[in-house]
Amino acid sequence: QVQLVESGGGLVQAGGSLRLSCAASGSIFSISAMGWYRQAPGKQRELVGIIISGGSTNYADSVKGRFTISRDNAKNTVYLQMNSLKPEDTAVYYCNAVVTTRLLREYTIWGQGTQVTVSS
Repeated sequence: QVQLVESGGGLVQAGGSLRLSCAASGSIFSISAMGWYRQAPGKQRELVGIIISGGSTNYADSVKGRFTISRDNAKNTVYLQMNSLKPEDTAVYYCNAVVTTRLLREYTIWGQGTQVTVSS
């Protein structure tokens, strides 16, 4: 069994910064991709950013230049550094990982979500 545990959400003023962390644990053989999604009230869940095992990244246009995703492969952890936060960044942020277990089965795993609230 594999699980993702997120941390780092909270309340911040517009223009401020937050750093989210997400650690994967369990019977992990490899992780091909890790990423962050978010869901604001009344809206669909959307991709924020993703990083693959080789280090390539992709971001939503709305966060390019403000958010940076990084990964520590040794710790099976992904980070999301969020700078210049805006009220429209307010959402529940979910970690996501594509994991191959030690039984060589591939799963897409989701974290429980962490609230990010940006006040104006």
